[in-house]
Amino acid sequence: MIERGSQKVVALGGGHGLYASLSALRRVTDRLTAVVTVADDGGSSGRLRRELGVLPPGDLRMALAALCGDDEWGQTWSRVVQHRFRSQGDLHGHAVGNLLIVALWELLGEGEAGAAMPEATVAGLDWVGRLLGAQGRVLPMAAVPLDIVADVQGADPARPEEVVQVRGQVACATTPGKVLSVSLVPPDPPVCPQTLQAIEEADWVVFGPGSWFTSVLPHLKVPELARALIGTRARRIVALNLAPQPGETDGFSPQTHLEVLQAHAPDLRIDVVLADRGVVEDPDALEKAVRMLGGRLMLADVAAADGSPRHDPARLAQAFAQILRE
Repeated sequence: MIERGSQKVVALGGGHGLYASLSALRRVTDRLTAVVTVADDGGSSGRLRRELGVLPPGDLRMALAALCGDDEWGQTWSRVVQHRFRSQGDLHGHAVGNLLIVALWELLGEGEAGAAMPEATVAGLDWVGRLLGAQGRVLPMAAVPLDIVADVQGADPARPEEVVQVRGQVACATTPGKVLSVSLVPPDPPVCPQTLQAIEEADWVVFGPGSWFTSVLPHLKVPELARALIGTRARRIVALNLAPQPGETDGFSPQTHLEVLQAHAPDLRIDVVLADRGVVEDPDALEKAVRMLGGRLMLADVAAADGSPRHDPARLAQAFAQILRE
């Protein structure tokens, strides 16, 4: 059993990667904040975003579900907000939590074209967190919906050297080409004050695991957010993925992930890089890449025991706890 500490931790990302880190970190600290990407344009989130002009709620919902406790209340509500309708009609594929979040945004205050104002956006997420008994807070990366634009080489197999731009999170995550870099539209979006305050007051900031180009790196492409992440007094952890992301980081070694991170944010210094010892084929090369970022490498057994490429929450929590103690 890990005794939860009181260090302030901010975890950044989106989707299943952030879900994994939050499921672990909530066991380690009672002062946890998730800062979540808002660029999803597919599925239920994309439909709500296009129809109502709101932030895509899906990654925010997943973060809230990850923060639910292990008691009956927490696990029941976690299942409820993650539940997707199955039908032949318009509700098919919508997640209950997405609809709940958007309903609160509409009730608490609307801006132009039905989009919630930043104050209502944060308040709505806080209300859902209270209902779920979430062990932490969830905040958006930006106050407006974003589009990811990727420079992709070889998107057309007939022109393997050609570099083109691909727009949209789903398109970037599934492109058959090699993603070279990402940017955002709009390029300088507003950021909620609560998000900046959480980073300023943090003791630790955690990047990853997660889809590198569509969940992790976008945080560093929001200028105001990037300045906060570079300037914060907090120490910084990078938790590496267990396997390359199909269609996004195929062929990437662990050290390639760090090289891409440095290319997108040259001024960002990292204190600790956490990697699973079972997937690192060249520890010396990875350690060299970590030193280039100013940090140290920690190898630990954090993968699920069944051999699948997913993090085990308890093992990951033990590794985070050790880092925070040191």
